[in-house]
Amino acid sequence: MIDLDALVAIDVHTHAEVAENGAESLGGALKAAADAYFRAGRERPTVPELAAYYRERNMAAVVFTVDAETATGHPPVPNEEVARACADNADVLIPFAGVDPWKGRVAVRQARRLVEEHGVRGFKLHPNLQAFFPNDRMAYELYETITELQVPVLFHTGQTGIGAGVPGGGGVRLKYSNPLHVDDVAADFPDLTIILAHPSFPWQDEALAVATHKPRVHIDLSGWSPKYFPPQLVQYANTLLQDKVLFGSDYPLISPDRWLADFANLPIKDEVRPKILKHNAARLLNLQ
Repeated sequence: MIDLDALVAIDVHTHAEVAENGAESLGGALKAAADAYFRAGRERPTVPELAAYYRERNMAAVVFTVDAETATGHPPVPNEEVARACADNADVLIPFAGVDPWKGRVAVRQARRLVEEHGVRGFKLHPNLQAFFPNDRMAYELYETITELQVPVLFHTGQTGIGAGVPGGGGVRLKYSNPLHVDDVAADFPDLTIILAHPSFPWQDEALAVATHKPRVHIDLSGWSPKYFPPQLVQYANTLLQDKVLFGSDYPLISPDRWLADFANLPIKDEVRPKILKHNAARLLNLQ
């Protein structure tokens, strides 16, 4: 139902942070830390409000929650609820889902059900918040299922604002988010489509190496204002990775308005800019 010709851009990285009952995806100190890191008393839209926001801008958006219940004890915004709201706003929203790899075969069954019964189009994993290395074998049955379902999986990579500034980082450990751990997954599951989320500070070169080496690995540019992108990321986006780099904002942490305004000032080639903003995502998500 998405009219690609009418779209300005496809944002592949937005968060469902508020459930229908008002419950939020993060609690307590971690939520406060994320707000402080991104310098926000920020709005937390519901999924229908997010749809209206992107519709006003002639954009589409991938929406997901993060299930880190095993590590944090905090339940996520329900995936089924996100999928239902996306179905009600299918002209602008594309549902991904968050699954907790520590839930083992429960997560595997959940992933299959979410795709086959609820129309989910991909998955989001957050190794820092979920406290697992992407190449941990306990997650491999989940990857096998996602590969079989022929949908992408998006991994958080690099530093996270969740827990930043809290004593001990709120227990969130950065070691899990080195993109080289995802390289093992890409090697072991060559038919799995992978997105490395964010400029991967302090492992940007590792992310570029993985994306140039593994054919089905992509990079989204969310979570940072483009004016802070490292020069090698801009160089590769303009050249070797021009067909594998995707616009993402991290909304509501960073607004697409701010992201696009700063992106306009980057020295991106005219023929590459529409690939990053729309065409690469449309192809990856089979929207064409």
